[in-house]
Amino acid sequence: MMKLMDTSNRDILNSFTVDDLPYLDTVVLGALELFASRELPQIDISGFKRPLVVGSGNADATGRIIFADTGAIFASESSFEDKLRNIPDIDEVVVVSASGAKHAPIITKAAIAAGKHVTLITTTPNSLTEQAATPEQLTTHVLPKNREPYTYNTSTYMGMILGYTHEDAGAIKKYIEDVIAPMDFSKLAGYDKFVVILPPQFSGLSSMVKVKFVELFGRNLARDVETTEGMTHAITVAPANELYLSFGEPNTTWGTAESRYNVPLPDSAGYAAAMAITYYVVAQIQRQKPQYFKDNIAAYMQFISAVFGEELDPIVPDTP
Repeated sequence: MMKLMDTSNRDILNSFTVDDLPYLDTVVLGALELFASRELPQIDISGFKRPLVVGSGNADATGRIIFADTGAIFASESSFEDKLRNIPDIDEVVVVSASGAKHAPIITKAAIAAGKHVTLITTTPNSLTEQAATPEQLTTHVLPKNREPYTYNTSTYMGMILGYTHEDAGAIKKYIEDVIAPMDFSKLAGYDKFVVILPPQFSGLSSMVKVKFVELFGRNLARDVETTEGMTHAITVAPANELYLSFGEPNTTWGTAESRYNVPLPDSAGYAAAMAITYYVVAQIQRQKPQYFKDNIAAYMQFISAVFGEELDPIVPDTP
């Protein structure tokens, strides 16, 4: 594993306050610094034949990435009970949950009641989900994460993906610093509509990029995220003044030459590299737009704490 020369981004993450929240690119580089310096638990899924993988939001996307090449069935907190009732050959229930709280304990208890063993993939030791089951009923993989703003969820899910793909976090960080960071991103400031184009092998990243746009910008910026193949399905019938932001494969088809911006990916890129680079570029939009997230996250946390009936902080602590 490549040794990093510094941990300057992690230093920022260890000390920021709600009044000086870091941009997403700092969080991306800090995550890569963390994973270049830590041995990750290995997520072995080879023993599962027909797992039911349950998550929501980016946890759902992460589960779909990790179990993409298996016979897995995927469900949310709204649909998992129907799957448990109607698919008898489910041999494991996998719960992907950074916090191990909210809906995760409910899902776990229901799975155990249905006679299923549960695997929890989380970043929170001794979570409410672990407390809801015995060691015989539950196997837990706890991945490390950095201290981050709520919803950024970068080290959170990147660590889970790296635990499966075994990519070199140090090499990814060096590629970003050497190839991506020197690019001129000023063009992104002139647009409030974006079409993100991903290579087909990273289709599972689409929902994660969409979620990141929603979390950072809400409906203040328009976005669509498609693969190069998905772009052929009537995406551009109604043209708009939008930027076609492509990753990996240069876009020579969609939009005008002036409305295209191509970002390279390493030749050997896996999902963690693609996630890191797309998030890093989204951060360049964040840096050039009004600070919708930073200006509103504290008030949102008060609101959502009342919704869930538990105190949720704008700053998520690291995993020891």
